[in-house]
Amino acid sequence: MFAATAEVAMPEDHQGTEPAPRLLSGGNPQIPKGDGEGPVQAYIDAMPDWKGDVGRHLDRLVRAVVPDARRAVRWNSPFWGSDDGWFLSVHCLTRAVKVTFFDGVSLDPQPPVATKDGRARCVNIATEAEIDDERFTAWLRQAAELPGWDGF
Repeated sequence: MFAATAEVAMPEDHQGTEPAPRLLSGGNPQIPKGDGEGPVQAYIDAMPDWKGDVGRHLDRLVRAVVPDARRAVRWNSPFWGSDDGWFLSVHCLTRAVKVTFFDGVSLDPQPPVATKDGRARCVNIATEAEIDDERFTAWLRQAAELPGWDGF
């Protein structure tokens, strides 16, 4: 299920010296809103147990596929985007990490879970082993080329 992925180095300025954030329902880290690498890495570092492995894996894929992706945290969730808007977000649930593609209906194949929004599609990942690198790489490439969500 895993495809070979290139190792991508983490930024040197990421130290992880802050106190651990409070976990909200489902184990979702409470991270103050912010733009850039720092808030997103704080969120990923605070993802509990196996969810952190999922977060680090997904972030490595984004770095490999869309190295210049913008990053931000809003509503206690990390976002990745391009100059055309946000294409991806992650949120910890009790039994899964919810990965949302904001224009998921335009991806081929579409991610499996529909949303109330109508355009967004999700994947709920219950273990790192469930991440299909080939499929996620294709979704990331496609999503980064689409006009993204401009919700903030």
